[in-house]
Amino acid sequence: MDYMTAKEAAVKWAITPRRVQVLCVQGKISGAVRFGVTWAIPQGYGEAQRW
Repeated sequence: MDYMTAKEAAVKWAITPRRVQVLCVQGKISGAVRFGVTWAIPQGYGEAQRW
């Protein structure tokens, strides 16, 4: 499975990187995992579903 960072997701979804991080913390982005200080979000998330 390919992943993107919170910053890449923010650009793709036209929201701020902080908002992406908050959505990850709240569990609203399924499959998101945290590696240290970086969030890894499944590449295909967001096309079919929205929080």
